[in-house]
Amino acid sequence: MEPEPSIRQTGEDALVARLLPLMPSNPSLETGPGDDCAIIRGSGNRQLLLKTDCVVEGMHFLPGTNPELIGRKALARAVSDIGAMGGTPLHALVTLFVHADRPISQVEGIYRGMGRLARQFGISIAGGESSGLPADGLIINVALTGEVEAGKAVLRSTARAGDLIAVTGTLGGSFPTGHHLSFMPRVREGGILAASGVATSMMDLSDGLGTDLPRLAAASGLGFRIHEELLPVRPGFTAAQAVGDGEDYELLVTFRSGDRERAARLAAEHFPETPLTVIGEMTAETASALPPGYRHFS
Repeated sequence: MEPEPSIRQTGEDALVARLLPLMPSNPSLETGPGDDCAIIRGSGNRQLLLKTDCVVEGMHFLPGTNPELIGRKALARAVSDIGAMGGTPLHALVTLFVHADRPISQVEGIYRGMGRLARQFGISIAGGESSGLPADGLIINVALTGEVEAGKAVLRSTARAGDLIAVTGTLGGSFPTGHHLSFMPRVREGGILAASGVATSMMDLSDGLGTDLPRLAAASGLGFRIHEELLPVRPGFTAAQAVGDGEDYELLVTFRSGDRERAARLAAEHFPETPLTVIGEMTAETASALPPGYRHFS
């Protein structure tokens, strides 16, 4: 009898595929697992967005990192996903796992960092939970709600063949530059692209273009073609790093080829400080490949 494959061997996407049948639904769930956020039927002309995310010491930040930056990142990751749906973040619940020997000042710093970002986006930190750890370490989980106008949320699964592929900002080198701790979630940009109707699909780039673009393409039943020379690479880094490093927290967005000028005009008028760069196009042929980005269970 062959041994059962491990999570490391199957990979994150295969793990999720096996878990999906085990996740019950109900009539109010409109978009479930597989997108940046879940979408719940709301009241009036609003839909509710649900997101949970976590940061783990040694994986998402290093020991000795400024606690305020740790807290900021923990919340900002979830805010980024709300923005990628075109939504507005509202309320957060925070679960803290920390070893009892950690100084109280570190926990206070974490909450100061979260609080500062929360105030920027009008988010309430409504409560949460805390637990000790059996060994030294630190984990923060954030559950975040948001809302979006009914019918305006942008999914990963709605790109079409011939759509142009674009990204906000610059890619690559997030860890060595500290960008992964200081990034600004693209809530304003995502909201404008969604409300205008120009975005045909959208997601946030947390695991790198090489991992996230294939996910968007698979959800839409499409392939893609990327022009490496068009990638907006962070100065001092390479196109390979722009594809594979991850932790960029930029928007990956598609739109009709005929809307290229309209998209550029929206960006220039509403978020001129954030570049929007076309890097390729979606294809009907699904056989596409990029060097992979970050893998959680590698």
